[in-house]
Amino acid sequence: MSPAPVIIAIDGRSGAGKTTLAIELAARLREHHKVSLFHLEDIYPGWNGLAAGIERYVSTVLKPLHHGDPAEWVSWDWTRHYDGDTRTTQPAEIVLVEGVGAAAESARPYLDAVVWADAPDQDRHRRALARDGEGYAPYWDLWAGQEQEWLAADDVPSHADVRVLNLADGTAPEQVLQSLQYLPALAPALLPELAARHGQQLRAERIDAEPDAVRLFERLFGGSANAVWLDSSLKPGTPGPHGADGAGGDGPGAAAERSRFSVLADDGGRFGQSVRHSSGRTWVSIGNATVRTEGPFFRWLDGVWGRRALRTPDGYPAEFALGWLGYLGYELKRETGGSDVTSDSPDACLLFAGRAVLLDHLEGTTWLLALDTAEAGEWLDAARAAVAAAAEPARADSAGPAAGGKGAGLQSAGPDFAARDSEVSYKAKITEAQHEIAEGNSYEICLTTVLTAKTPAGGLDPWQAYLALRRRNPAPFASFLRFGELSVASTSPERFLRVAADGGMRAEPIKGTRRRDADPERDAGLRRELESSPKDRAENIMIVDLLRNDLSHFAVPGSVSVSRLCAIESYATVHQMVSTIDARLRPGMPRAEAVAACFPAGSMTGAPKVSTMAILDRLEGAPRGVYSGAIGYFSLSGATDLAVAIRTLVVSAGPAGATELSLGVGGAITADSSPQEEYEEVRTKAFGVLSALGADFPAG
Repeated sequence: MSPAPVIIAIDGRSGAGKTTLAIELAARLREHHKVSLFHLEDIYPGWNGLAAGIERYVSTVLKPLHHGDPAEWVSWDWTRHYDGDTRTTQPAEIVLVEGVGAAAESARPYLDAVVWADAPDQDRHRRALARDGEGYAPYWDLWAGQEQEWLAADDVPSHADVRVLNLADGTAPEQVLQSLQYLPALAPALLPELAARHGQQLRAERIDAEPDAVRLFERLFGGSANAVWLDSSLKPGTPGPHGADGAGGDGPGAAAERSRFSVLADDGGRFGQSVRHSSGRTWVSIGNATVRTEGPFFRWLDGVWGRRALRTPDGYPAEFALGWLGYLGYELKRETGGSDVTSDSPDACLLFAGRAVLLDHLEGTTWLLALDTAEAGEWLDAARAAVAAAAEPARADSAGPAAGGKGAGLQSAGPDFAARDSEVSYKAKITEAQHEIAEGNSYEICLTTVLTAKTPAGGLDPWQAYLALRRRNPAPFASFLRFGELSVASTSPERFLRVAADGGMRAEPIKGTRRRDADPERDAGLRRELESSPKDRAENIMIVDLLRNDLSHFAVPGSVSVSRLCAIESYATVHQMVSTIDARLRPGMPRAEAVAACFPAGSMTGAPKVSTMAILDRLEGAPRGVYSGAIGYFSLSGATDLAVAIRTLVVSAGPAGATELSLGVGGAITADSSPQEEYEEVRTKAFGVLSALGADFPAG
């Protein structure tokens, strides 16, 4: 008896291309493994024998192979329409079984992975006849009826670990092989394939030009279903309000210097992937294949990112060296001490960029990045041309919506937003929060609400909305994310957490806000008021203490320090109070778990974090979704840089082509908070986004 093999079933309706997929997948696996292949069509007892064939397959083939024994089975002679000879299938390191019913309910206890192959109905019919000849034509309806009856009682697709739309273009076998590597049950067997995936080389090319980022994104990624722009729209040297250089603070442009780089990427190319996670399930899409796994998201993230996989070339100035980009939603708190709340939007959306463009705003240069594959040269050529075109001065007659003025590309009247909480109800919740503080259940409660709107089909373009936001309110951690029908437009000024490749960690919480004033004297007075406010300083210091504790869980003892406390930074629409906490990651510690230890940002929960999150669940009574989570990247260099998802508009597709908008806003409640002042702070924080859209804060 041999060791028990890994058994992978490839199932799907007739004509879905299972046989070709299995043969080509087996050929790829044989580069590193011994593989056996079994076809169910050899065992079905006739054209009406689907159910009987499944029974024969499970009892005479699958069971013995599962135990590492040879399988002896009786074949079917399709010419004589009777039982044929007895055959033997030997066990191997990996066994592939393919055919209709390969993953039937009775078979699944013996399988390590299930692949379901889909194909359009018209293609399936054509392929089946091409494979089996016109002799199959009279039996097509008979066989299809059996499939229908079987699937009505046994929903195999819902149990599939991997689903692939097999277009018969040669891409499915490689996409399925990459998908299988994400399954924990197969990881030990597929170590050679995993090693090859991690052994990539980075190609990096410097161009001494800084193109117009809007035009570059449109040229390279405007047509991509999934794309990310981590946009330092508040660049070093950007003139701010009243002639200020970027954001004020400890020196000119202090906030802008924190985000020297912008990253533009999509999930195209051979290694491009996208992932979404909801309530303990993770789906990774690789081309036309999607693999589903169960388990905590941060554990999954550690598996794909948690170690340094690429080294950057000499002279390359950034930490980002390709990798995963996107957002982590607030409801991932279920994995970090919070309760399990279900969100309408995915709890996380990321894409894997095997190619990207990095803009160095300080040096005025552009870097083209690509994993070294056969297609890398072609993409680098296209990217080089796009950079050259976007670096040319824009013609006056080409200044369309992307380059237009305030509200360009948006509907003439701004969206009509409604508030989840009226002024009266929000103030009542503030009073409840203060009661919890008085009872000793919390020191500070970051109470939030949400503004929502709906626009008709064609009423708002998320891309144009983002361009309006970045013109109105540039920020060092601005971003535009597009994941299919879900878009995120953020002008966040706040860093959640940075972990450098060498282990340096930094958090920069914001607590304390004042609205800007057009009059320089009044504006300066508002800044001084924030700077000297005992309440705002108390809020900020409480969150600093919370983050010192969060960082300490994975930090070198004694390395946690506060390098900046309660500094003031000024942005286009607000003054903010910002602090900086530094630490050093202990060598060998799991990086994704270090992120999880700080998630969600303490500036969006309050302190102590776990008990306060429970209070917030009760007071708010609804999920936050993307808002209050984090946006940024997880680089193959081992680095991550994440912003807090604030000043963030979430745009999703609604029914009948309508667009649904969501804008989260809130503030920190302490024992001495004034309900009226806290409500005014909510209005202040919403102003930057609403004004860019031509919208007003809802009355009442």
